[in-house]
Amino acid sequence: MTQHNHDVPDSETYDAAASSLAGQVDNSVMAELLSIRSSIDNIDATLVYLLAERFKATQKVGFLKAAHRLPAGDPGRETAQIARLKRLAEDAHLDPAFAEKFLNFIIGEVIRHHEAIAEDHQAAAENHEAAVHTNVGEGTQQPSGIPSGPQTSVVA
Repeated sequence: MTQHNHDVPDSETYDAAASSLAGQVDNSVMAELLSIRSSIDNIDATLVYLLAERFKATQKVGFLKAAHRLPAGDPGRETAQIARLKRLAEDAHLDPAFAEKFLNFIIGEVIRHHEAIAEDHQAAAENHEAAVHTNVGEGTQQPSGIPSGPQTSVVA
């Protein structure tokens, strides 16, 4: 799930003063610009960590849904969340349309992750079922070592 782009500087090599405007504007303007950008950098870092926490939580939801064969998406929940976020955006003087696009992007990613978790869960269950059925029969042992009869089956 984590990818590292080697073309983008990491926090150890990041130059907060990097700007194509350096030398083209007054030093006081550049200092103010860099100060504001420093705040933006802090907010961006916070957003990344908040998104990471959010995706850790949604991953747990994905495993729960997979274990209980629930659908990856929940349109009722998604509609309610979008409406809620749009109201919050309005209260915060953020463009509600942007907030909706942002949440739709996140929801799409979450659903994609949930589908992948469900596929992995299903494949593991099928592999387990196949291994059990391969060893089930008259006089054979199941993987657990329990003797089986002709009609023994295991449901995952």
